[in-house]
Amino acid sequence: MYKDKTFLAIIPARGGSKRLPRKNILELDGKPLIAWSIEAGVKSKYMDKIIVSSDDDEILSISKSLGVETIKRPYELASDTATTFDAIKHTIDNIERYDYIVLLQPTSPLRNYKHIDEAIELLETKNADAVVSVCKMEHSSLWSNTLPQDLSMNNFLKDEILNKRSQDLEKYYRINGAIYVCKTDKLLEEKSFFIGDNIFAYKMDRNSSVDIDEEMDFYIAKAILDGG
Repeated sequence: MYKDKTFLAIIPARGGSKRLPRKNILELDGKPLIAWSIEAGVKSKYMDKIIVSSDDDEILSISKSLGVETIKRPYELASDTATTFDAIKHTIDNIERYDYIVLLQPTSPLRNYKHIDEAIELLETKNADAVVSVCKMEHSSLWSNTLPQDLSMNNFLKDEILNKRSQDLEKYYRINGAIYVCKTDKLLEEKSFFIGDNIFAYKMDRNSSVDIDEEMDFYIAKAILDGG
């Protein structure tokens, strides 16, 4: 609880993953990937409850052993076509109501409890309905564009940036997937954490923003943890 508001952390963790099979329970630095997000939620000063939503019995068992509640997700809400919101709504519909939902995706292991608490404190400072974590982009999006089938680079870059140094370009940020906080009523109304207004960015460093999607991401996270 924070400022008389209650917070429910939901960690959605499917058993299947096409690009990196069973990634949510693969070991990173001696513990399953999902354990990193569970531990971050448990250490947060403001979480009233933490629930892991999964279709997978092994993930549910690991989560229970780490001291958090679980909810078995129906198969249809764990398919490749099901959305994160579908899983979140299923959890909300099956438990008591909380003022805010905090989405902690298990693929962000280097996001820690301090980040979570700071995001919630920002929510209060801004009197916001939602906060979403971001990090600075590695390269400016102004240096990027789509390519046609013939690979022509005619008009690939805008004239006004052709002779500019990268450090002189405007800084861009991307959503890093680590923390989403939203007022429950707004989330259900708009069916998204990225609501239309009164939403603010919580800035994180790039190292803490590693998102485990492919095998290479595991090596990157391990290198960061090892101080590399």
